[in-house]
Amino acid sequence: MTPPLADILATARVIALPMNTRFRGVDVREALLFEGPQGWAEFSPFTEYEDAEAATWLRAAIDFAWEAQPAPLRDRIPVNATVPAVDAARVAEVLARFDGCRTAKVKVAERGQELADDVARVRAVRELMGPEGRIRIDANGGWNVDEAEHAIHALGDCDLEYAEQPCATVDELAELRYRVKHMGIPIAADESVRKAADPLAVAQAKAADLIVIKAQPLGGISRALSIVAEAGLPAVVSSALDTAVGLAQGAALAASLPELDYDCGLGTASLFADDVADARPVAGSISVARVTPDAAALARLEATADRRAWWLARLERCHALLNA
Repeated sequence: MTPPLADILATARVIALPMNTRFRGVDVREALLFEGPQGWAEFSPFTEYEDAEAATWLRAAIDFAWEAQPAPLRDRIPVNATVPAVDAARVAEVLARFDGCRTAKVKVAERGQELADDVARVRAVRELMGPEGRIRIDANGGWNVDEAEHAIHALGDCDLEYAEQPCATVDELAELRYRVKHMGIPIAADESVRKAADPLAVAQAKAADLIVIKAQPLGGISRALSIVAEAGLPAVVSSALDTAVGLAQGAALAASLPELDYDCGLGTASLFADDVADARPVAGSISVARVTPDAAALARLEATADRRAWWLARLERCHALLNA
């Protein structure tokens, strides 16, 4: 059931979080937070997303705020460090913000950069984490099949845990998986699951060895769990650059998975210079407890009037789509 818009607006707060390092093309992350009977939830589809896609994120937020969630199977979630597409010389500075994380996800295939930049960054991470550290790369679909194959070979000596969304389409992922199978580097699908009309297509095409799932883009915890069950593939829970409130939803999803074979991408609070609560990793993990925003932080991080108006108008449009 979708609650009346007035019930959401009654507690809605629009915030703007400054980032330590530019990530995913943004220096400030905006989000709309609201409170329901079950607690606080987050609505934060990226600003370029159309309303039809953003409405799924609102469905997830409403579900988390209004409905009881599956019982957790664990009370803490191991998480990975996230290394933006920074110069290799800045890798140590980034990793220092992720207390105790034994795994790092390294962004690659950034526009305006070369493969040499990616190789230098990943090798810097390997040097700092040592042979026991786990390294995964994330290209966000930025390579074609030939470029991805070449890049994975160039990084062959870095002992990659897996390559996340190296190519954009399911067909490309399937072809790449065939080409690099002899190297023993698994292929993970992210955008091919959360942005696809059919999130199970990647599994049906045998285009990936594991899937990356995110609570907001998939419409909530229960739907994400059903996708994992139907896909029959190992899953990694990740954030969508969420605030502490959204990370709590991601942690609840990870806590509900029957199997959790990989460290999760839920340590991204360390990418922010400020947040509504402290959700940064401690000893390589985060709690699964729900988050209540700090009142002083909500005031400190409040978005400008024009941005608040923009988000409230978007909320109203997406709410109407859910009731259509």
